[in-house]
Amino acid sequence: MGATKTEHFTEKQNEIATLAKALGHPARVAIIEYLMKVDTCICGDIVNELPLAQPTVSQHLKELKNSGLIKGSIEGNAICYCIDEKKLEILQAYFAIVSNTLETKKNNCC
Repeated sequence: MGATKTEHFTEKQNEIATLAKALGHPARVAIIEYLMKVDTCICGDIVNELPLAQPTVSQHLKELKNSGLIKGSIEGNAICYCIDEKKLEILQAYFAIVSNTLETKKNNCC
């Protein structure tokens, strides 16, 4: 497999790409939505909310945590997860810029 050449892009572009990639699976989107709904750190409940096996959920949680979209803290034998609001603010700001730019252009392209 070839190199991704991420060094040719800005730190911000790489960060947005990492966050977007983490949201590139419906199970991860469902996990984020669930964490927003419960509005607290949760441990084992995520597996009960998804139609996936526990190891699969754990892998999706790992991807979200590696991207920084969620945080995890160890409480006893369990890891409790919650959303990292700062990372979501980065995505929100990026899409606000995209939206504002498109609004300014008013579809004056192909």
